[in-house]
Amino acid sequence: MAKFTILGMGGFGLGLAVMLNNFGHEVTVWTAFHQEIEDIERDGESKQKLPGVKVSSEIALTDDISCVGGAEIVLFGIPTRKVREVAQKAAPYFSPETVVVNTGKGLEQSTLKRMSEVLEEEIPNNPVVVLSGPSHAEEVALGMPTTVVAASKNKKDAYYIQEVMSNSTFRIYINDDMVGCELGGSLKNVIALCAGICDGMGFGDNTKAALMTRGITEIARLGVALGGKTETFAGLTGIGDLIVTCTSMHSRNRRAGMLIGQGISPEEAIDQVGTVEGYLCTKATYALAQKMGVDMPITEQCYNVLFNGLNPKMALNNLMGRPKRHEAETIWVD
Repeated sequence: MAKFTILGMGGFGLGLAVMLNNFGHEVTVWTAFHQEIEDIERDGESKQKLPGVKVSSEIALTDDISCVGGAEIVLFGIPTRKVREVAQKAAPYFSPETVVVNTGKGLEQSTLKRMSEVLEEEIPNNPVVVLSGPSHAEEVALGMPTTVVAASKNKKDAYYIQEVMSNSTFRIYINDDMVGCELGGSLKNVIALCAGICDGMGFGDNTKAALMTRGITEIARLGVALGGKTETFAGLTGIGDLIVTCTSMHSRNRRAGMLIGQGISPEEAIDQVGTVEGYLCTKATYALAQKMGVDMPITEQCYNVLFNGLNPKMALNNLMGRPKRHEAETIWVD
């Protein structure tokens, strides 16, 4: 059994904490907000972040960031916009043998960097592993069978996380393509927002299937341009994560998109739903695609809906009216 510290008392951090505790690990969960601790101690659960899931008193709750000291594994389960800030605060307390695991899905707005790159900069002496895949917090906490991927530059670190965290309900595969795994898990949130918008507009299965299929195509296009492997996007952190996020009501990205599709402004939709990683990720992805010269038409239309006031119906018309071409984006010569 291992000693875990989880940074972040959001739904996924708590879901992992409950799962790990159920399988005998020693777990501490940190939050910057003491009120979250008081709420869980009073109610036995987080009614806001993970309602209906009991948080055992065996799980230590703290707002002292020095709790990372002595942990064998430190999991980052916080919104991507806060990762660098929290990493900077926690860095002085890390033990040299601690493995850092990021579960957040997104890009840093100011630098367009992946979260593993941010963590490597702020905690340079510790190995970093990415944990990603189709994994709703609610289902992880309830012990529903879940499969994810551990990716790292060093295979021994990925194998270590696989060995320690795998159990009868949580199966971990390993992958050496950190770029592809991170980008697949992050950029699918953009497409999930679009899927929600289509749902909110009243469209059906045909529309969503087309959106998801063409969505993973442009995600892979950018991912490969940045050094990822094509096959990664056909796996759990690509199409797998895309499916679960585009089709489930657990997905905050989809729920926010549905509100936008129903005519609510993007800003109000985000305010109603809470943390929606796809919102800022759309801005960063669009900027990254422009920088790399990669064509991402769905992302571009989503960006214009979210930040330039484009009507979703016009965005759909723009996509459906694009020049006709080969599905593989190649030139077909007779």
